Amino acid sequence: MQHARLRFWFVTAALSVLCACGDDDSPEQRVRELIAQVEVAAEARDTSEVTQWLSPAYRDAHGNDIDEVKRLLRGYFIANQSIRLLTRVEELTFPNPGEARAKVLVGMVSREADAANAWELAADLNEFEIALAEEDGEWRVTWARWRRSG
Repeated sequence: MQHARLRFWFVTAALSVLCACGDDDSPEQRVRELIAQVEVAAEARDTSEVTQWLSPAYRDAHGNDIDEVKRLLRGYFIANQSIRLLTRVEELTFPNPGEARAKVLVGMVSREADAANAWELAADLNEFEIALAEEDGEWRVTWARWRRSG
């Protein structure tokens, strides 16, 4: 389901911090921290915390804006009472100052609301491509595309 995949581009989707070389305040470290914060917020099922990292100009490859992302996330969080993400940043580049591109693998394991007391788990592996920009001193996601991997 396409809407289900959107749930965590963030997570982008989203996303564990891998060891970054160099300065703790480097653009690379700051982008990796953003990805990790989105992951934590998604696992906590916190729509506001997840979407705070989106640029006001955000659009994804499916034409969704921030309001649509919020709606989709709320639906996903209601349907999935438990969410666990396993993430890996596959690639992180900075094509221009203040711009970043990342490819992130996200393994999503969730327990659906109607299976809260059962051993029924849903698992997906998705690849996210995200674009970020530095806006007012903060990195924000400006665009995303995802596809099922594997």
